[in-house]
Amino acid sequence: MKKIVLSIAGMSCSACSSSLENFLNKQDGIISASVNLVLANASIEYDDNLTKEYLDELIKKAGFKSLGEYKVVQENLRKKDKLKLILFGILALIVLYVSMSHMVCLPIIEFLNMEKYPLNYAICLAVLNIPFLIYGLDILISGVKNLLHRSSNMDTLVMLGVLSSELYSLFSLVMIFNGSIECVENLYFESVCIIIYFVKLGRFIADKNKNKTLDAIKELVTITPDYAYLKKGDEEVRITLDKIKVGDILICKPGMKIAVDGRIVKGSTHLDEAFITGESIAQKKSVGDDVLAGSLNVDGFIEYEAIRIGAASTISEVVRLVIDASNTKTHISNLVDKISQKFVPTIFFIALLTFIVYMVIGSTLTQALERFITILVSACPCALGLATPLAIVVSEGVCARFGILVKSSDILERVKDVSTVVFDKTGTLTYGDLRLSEEHIFGGDSNDVKRIVASLESKTSHPISNAFKIDDKLYDVVDFKTIDGIGLTGKVNDKVYFIGNNKLFKVLDIKNDYEDYEKNIVNTGASIVYVFEENKVVAIFGVKDIIRDNIQEVIKNLKVMNKKVVMLTGDNECTAKIIASSIGIDEVRANVLPKEKKINIDELKQSGKVMMIGDGINDAPSLKSADIGVSIASGTDIANNSSDIILMNNDLSNIVKLFKISKFTFKIIGENLFWAFIYNICMIIISIGILPITNNPMIAAFAMTLSSITVSFNSLRILKLNKEGR
Repeated sequence: MKKIVLSIAGMSCSACSSSLENFLNKQDGIISASVNLVLANASIEYDDNLTKEYLDELIKKAGFKSLGEYKVVQENLRKKDKLKLILFGILALIVLYVSMSHMVCLPIIEFLNMEKYPLNYAICLAVLNIPFLIYGLDILISGVKNLLHRSSNMDTLVMLGVLSSELYSLFSLVMIFNGSIECVENLYFESVCIIIYFVKLGRFIADKNKNKTLDAIKELVTITPDYAYLKKGDEEVRITLDKIKVGDILICKPGMKIAVDGRIVKGSTHLDEAFITGESIAQKKSVGDDVLAGSLNVDGFIEYEAIRIGAASTISEVVRLVIDASNTKTHISNLVDKISQKFVPTIFFIALLTFIVYMVIGSTLTQALERFITILVSACPCALGLATPLAIVVSEGVCARFGILVKSSDILERVKDVSTVVFDKTGTLTYGDLRLSEEHIFGGDSNDVKRIVASLESKTSHPISNAFKIDDKLYDVVDFKTIDGIGLTGKVNDKVYFIGNNKLFKVLDIKNDYEDYEKNIVNTGASIVYVFEENKVVAIFGVKDIIRDNIQEVIKNLKVMNKKVVMLTGDNECTAKIIASSIGIDEVRANVLPKEKKINIDELKQSGKVMMIGDGINDAPSLKSADIGVSIASGTDIANNSSDIILMNNDLSNIVKLFKISKFTFKIIGENLFWAFIYNICMIIISIGILPITNNPMIAAFAMTLSSITVSFNSLRILKLNKEGR
């Protein structure tokens, strides 16, 4: 299976994106396809035997155009486009002045007076009409193409409305020329001009707002420098990033940015990783530490080895995840897509039925045609189509700015419904940087026992191993294995050792005579580590972790949001309760094995949606079992992280921000959909003529434009969420 994201040209509304998505998903060899109107792209999973060229042809067959692989670049709104909009705006005012002068008694050149010189008046409007037809030619062509492909979109409605107005106006012009002066009242040339202008104006503003939605993603894409300095002997050679190879030694001076992911081999500095991880404080980095592409070197000179380049870099992976998430659909999106597919045909049917009814009840052709055109032009699938994806793209970008990577938009939708938040203890509520707090040696030399423990712990990635790191040479370890939820074992110097918690006594079938030591250690808030040589206790260690600085505030804010907060840990109950009490967590589930964590999560899910927050490695089963799994990434391991949401830094206040972003985003989506539906319902009722309210094609075109603009500006309110998450 292959996957590709292609840029698509020619989509103007949700009916376009829905029709293309449905068309692609029906084709042989296409596993799945998702089309995003806001990003103007199609994410396609397809069989290995298909080619990109074949996909391009399929897209062309559907009535659109593939522009190649998608790149996050904002569409340039050229000065020429702005100038055209201004010039046609002036011309539209002239058209309105000429066409309405007789209604409001405006002064006008004598030979254009409608009552005295109707033919001159009609010819003038027809001539002024020509530039607008050329200006809107792309809309008309798109509408015709969609009809030929047996599909329909907003362009189809506009095209039908414009061509109906144009043909009827040309017929009236011929009748005036033949002496039927009364046909001057049947001209719709000005409606054609105003409809096309308002559609163009609406699209210009919508495109401008779409560009704003991509700001956060574009910042990530452009964060890396254009070039780097390669160390060649004693020389510094300036090269572009595509010339860098894995293993190259690169130089970074104060004020410069890291070019690719790497590891420091010389020097030390502070790096600002705010754009990547959301961490606002510059991080101390020295020899052996990893550095991320795009990080700003604050104050030191370093040399670093290139490790991950191009698409393999962390920043590229972040961008890919954000784009992939934006291309997924929420439940609301899927519902709106289904409605959009039926929207245009339904509107056309209503317009045609209204036209027939008006003709049957004795209205003039002009009156019936005006109702027909007004209904076509007033309906706005654009507002409906932009309501959800625009808000989703903005919120995904805001999350990325905070260092929160949400892997799909439906996950962001589910966040707002979470009622229980479960935290792992070690490495999540605490920093996971454990240190020895006390020790009791019962046999042998203290340093030698620690060396044995360090040798065994070096084989595991558990945070407890950090407490036993030493500078001395380690012993060779054989027959190493972990004991799930209990500890580990291995052979050192031909002796078998066991290291772990008090459950080892049960495993080894030995009576625990050290409960007093255990009680004293856990009462200090430390975790206990037993060391057995064969079946004899040779040492007891207390290891203590540091609670995260802002965790009390995080727990407090979650409670204010009416979230139930639970600690789930494999540590002993006494230590867990001491830590939980100090940070405000009321419910503690301790002494829980990894496989038992999943059982606990399933129990909690019976009373509501559950979010589990852990390290993403040791907690993988429980993270997967939860409705939403959140893991803290090291900043470089996101590619293989299987959780739903990744926190790129260690700031758990981002959990609070995540809840606020989710709630606000779907509040905005609700407002957008409410406005879009109410607008369309009201405008259709008014356009039919049921209510005693005046409406005509020009007013309808303006209202349609206003609807799309309202939805797009409302979605941009999400950008105002500041670093505190609002």
